[in-house]
Amino acid sequence: MVKTGVKVMNSDCGDRLPISGQAQARHGALIMRAAAVLNTPGMGPLPVLADSTDVGALDPRRPAVVLERGAQPALARMANGKRHVVRYADPLSESALAAIIACATAPGMPIAADPETLSILALAERLAVSDIPVLINGPTGTGKEVLSRFIHAASPRHDKPFIGVNCAAMPETMLEALLFGHQKGAFTGASAAGEGFFRAAHGGTLLLDEIAEMPLSLQAKLLRALQEGEVVPLGATQPVKVDVRIIACANRDLPSEVEEGRFRADLYYRLNVFPLTLRALAERPDDIAPLAFALMMRHAPADRPLPWLSDAALAMLGCHGWPGNVRELENVVRRALLLAGDQAEIGPEHIVFDRPARSPASDAALAEVRAPQAGKLSNIVQLSEARAILATLEACGGSRVEAARQLGISERTLRYRLASFREAGIAVAGGRR
Repeated sequence: MVKTGVKVMNSDCGDRLPISGQAQARHGALIMRAAAVLNTPGMGPLPVLADSTDVGALDPRRPAVVLERGAQPALARMANGKRHVVRYADPLSESALAAIIACATAPGMPIAADPETLSILALAERLAVSDIPVLINGPTGTGKEVLSRFIHAASPRHDKPFIGVNCAAMPETMLEALLFGHQKGAFTGASAAGEGFFRAAHGGTLLLDEIAEMPLSLQAKLLRALQEGEVVPLGATQPVKVDVRIIACANRDLPSEVEEGRFRADLYYRLNVFPLTLRALAERPDDIAPLAFALMMRHAPADRPLPWLSDAALAMLGCHGWPGNVRELENVVRRALLLAGDQAEIGPEHIVFDRPARSPASDAALAEVRAPQAGKLSNIVQLSEARAILATLEACGGSRVEAARQLGISERTLRYRLASFREAGIAVAGGRR
């Protein structure tokens, strides 16, 4: 530990988070809430939580989050981003806690506050010390690559290469050469030899993202590489030994892919030694506020003061369905920064959500209710009601809770209406809570 002129003590909630005595005395309520999150295993290296009176004694080489009370909440970064100042008015506010978590998380590390996400990080930290393959499942945009980098950074291979490969983005005809390498003249245009991603990641970690998109013919060769610890470059006759830790990510249900014959069962079981699952952002609501603060700090112009995300703005973010997960949240935050301009606070008026992407099923359902057939008045009324409800449900990203709130009815009534539409033969896509 780097010694400073600040007397550092540990919190009552654990012994990982360093806290100055002044900070504990003046900001105890807020620090206790923050420590409950930051002291969780898997949160990575932590900065010192200090009071504004400690600033002169802080070591400039060590990251710190400086706390101060004030009528107007504010956020500032200093010392090339190694030090943040968080001024808050209410120690029980969501924004104050979210700001501290975002500032205390090291760059590139996962931002987490939801209990389920924290448990996954704690498990991932334990997995990192081994060399067993890891399979990370979850919808697109939930942070699978960030979690992969976290596992690599916490592993004994942290000082070796981390190579990420998106299997869906590579031309199928070139994927084998890109993964395993090739000899000069192995194919048309191969004017020089290529080592391939496996050999480039030697000693380190190879991330195979969207592995469900890998062709079946290549899956067999990947299985052999994992089993034997060696690759055969295109055009070569002798295998080359490689020492690589594999992390695979999938946004599709691999057991279903195996049943449908699109993914090899033997490769699935080889990768599925210890699976991790990242849920959709809407299903881990406590992550939304600190993620929003972290994204705001990432995209805010360096030559301007950082704005504060108000509790009202965070409440709006918490009610959204987030069909695009963290990528959609990033869009909303960047849009809010632009709309807020030089204002000191981002409010609800600056939050503009993406228009939900329509699926073929929802398009068919809306088309059906937008073109009612002539008939009884009761049928026309039901179709008009269905049109309004389905449009609201779509605008809320499929969230029944938010749609019911906007329609001014209970969620139970909304479920009853959707069931009656289905009984009447109107196609209704399944919403979520």
